[in-house]
Amino acid sequence: MTDETETFDRRSYLKLTGVTGIAATGFAGCLEDAGNGNDEGDQSDGASGENEIIAGTAPGFQPFEMNRDGELVGFDIDHLEAVVDETDYELTGWEEFEFDTLIQALNNGNIDVIAAAMTINDERREQIAFTDPYYSANQSVLVQTGGGFQPSDLDDLAGRTLGAQSGTTGEGIIEDEVEDPDYQSYENYVYAVQELEQGRIEAIVIDQPVAESFEADREVEIAFTFETGEEYGLGVRQDDDDLREALNEGIAAVQESGEYEEITQEWFGE
Repeated sequence: MTDETETFDRRSYLKLTGVTGIAATGFAGCLEDAGNGNDEGDQSDGASGENEIIAGTAPGFQPFEMNRDGELVGFDIDHLEAVVDETDYELTGWEEFEFDTLIQALNNGNIDVIAAAMTINDERREQIAFTDPYYSANQSVLVQTGGGFQPSDLDDLAGRTLGAQSGTTGEGIIEDEVEDPDYQSYENYVYAVQELEQGRIEAIVIDQPVAESFEADREVEIAFTFETGEEYGLGVRQDDDDLREALNEGIAAVQESGEYEEITQEWFGE
């Protein structure tokens, strides 16, 4: 844990003062080439000072990260804050990005850790390092509730108008495994679901827990789910070994203490 003399709840502090948004229209100017800030090797001081870290996420991926009444909330938010509480690092704030710009923001030194339901894969490992996995997920296909298109497998998606969030596993599946799709890419899944409800696209390929969240709140339903074996990890710069190891220890501590189950119950009811 952090210093026991710290009497103010860091999570309350972050929710009051630490969440900052970056508008998409001004995003290019925000990702200046700041380097990785690690002149001395493994110390995480790219976005903040020594032992202070800034996290980056991509709202619109409920229930992992979303804006609710002007507040950044979700499973990833609570989980990372709990993990960092188990380390000697201090999480001083959050920055919001489009999902497919998070790795650039990390490597430019704008943030120090990515907490955005990011799937661990070889392509991303060429650019960043990942912690141990903290969540496992499969992929689902969303369609209009009661609509005429009810696919049962990926073959049924051939030639259909499909949507996914840019840079996600869902996008990769459409591009690699669906024959001749009419594909639409979206900045986040909220826009894709709106288009699906309005009939502009026929289906969305999306992570299962996020699909279940939209199914509960919107006029969409899961047509089918298929196993991918994907796992989410926290992303750090490739040379930031100290931070990665500390976060791994924090992930393990949160799981062992039972706090992980509490956070999971809050956001997924499981």
